Amino acid sequence: MNEAVIKKGLDTIVQVDQDIAESFQELGYPEPRFRPPGFETFLATIVSQQISTEAARAIMGRVRVLLPELQPDKLLALPEGALREVGLSGRKVEYATNLAKEIVDGSFVPEELAVLDDESAIQEIVALRGFGRWSAEVYLMFSLERQDIFPADDLALRLALQKLKGMDARPTPKQSRDLVAQWTPWRSVGSLFLWHFYRGAPT
Repeated sequence: MNEAVIKKGLDTIVQVDQDIAESFQELGYPEPRFRPPGFETFLATIVSQQISTEAARAIMGRVRVLLPELQPDKLLALPEGALREVGLSGRKVEYATNLAKEIVDGSFVPEELAVLDDESAIQEIVALRGFGRWSAEVYLMFSLERQDIFPADDLALRLALQKLKGMDARPTPKQSRDLVAQWTPWRSVGSLFLWHFYRGAPT
């Protein structure tokens, strides 16, 4: 999402959501976020699962040293154990190898996601081993620049909604979707603002 999209989306949302409007006066627009589409971002998603941002950044740095050309065929050509040595767990090596194999053999073509509707693209991604709906939705937001995605399973988004709306309890994913339904067709921008409100979007 670039600055123009964020401005247009948030300027629309503040007209329909008074809580966002009040917080926007204090916080302003969130920073643009973009991750290049393709293999490297999918690999980085695997690396970052269940570890801190700092640890994920360090491991990806070592992966890039190991693989100056971050391509699936290059990953498959690595000697056994090379990815473990730079910090990936055995399960993550399995996921990364499977991702590379599916791209090389044509079972998964990242470029084709761009022509699919949101739900179809999400289903293509979650069919990969190691990828859940949250990972797919974040990919659509930040790599495919889809404008109407709300990752309702994201804990930070739900905590932000709880605080923003003055709720006694954290909303469920369904309650969260209902709360932001009025943001359509700008729910990706609204999500980015909630992360901004919470202080930190996913890397």
